Amino acid sequence: MEKATFAGGCFWCMVTPFEEQPGIHGIISGYAGGHVENPTYEQVKTGETGHVEVVEITFDPEVFPYERLLELYWPQIDPTDDGGQFQDRGSQYRTAIFVHNERQRQLAEQSKQDVAASGRFHQPIVTEIRDAVPFYPAEDYHQDYHKKNEKHYKEDRAMSGRDEFINENWK
Repeated sequence: MEKATFAGGCFWCMVTPFEEQPGIHGIISGYAGGHVENPTYEQVKTGETGHVEVVEITFDPEVFPYERLLELYWPQIDPTDDGGQFQDRGSQYRTAIFVHNERQRQLAEQSKQDVAASGRFHQPIVTEIRDAVPFYPAEDYHQDYHKKNEKHYKEDRAMSGRDEFINENWK
């Protein structure tokens, strides 16, 4: 098993693209990249901890290779927006790929170059590729939020503009 860690704005929206895939053994919503140990949602949402909302994915690379995770990751985000994602604004909603080893770094860098070279976007790709850092799971009520609070999740996602952006820029 390996870990992959992706920041793509609201972590609730970053679970569903990955959860039904073969070889995915777990997805945990949480926080990474900041200077506060064991941050709470209330602390992170201020934007003052340096953390971003992330999903940590445990996967079997023999069944679902890291390259496929990257192929799923990019179309979930606006890689040109360094001020957050969609309706979620602030540094805590920036995009980033946290790599756990050198192979992941090489694949992530190549995938970023491929997105930039695709001509799909006219602005620079600002998604950072960073070394994996301590990951802090979010509070229980954030885990599987889309299942526990399906109505609210669907309303929030519909209002966010994420799906319109995906359909316009990635499909």
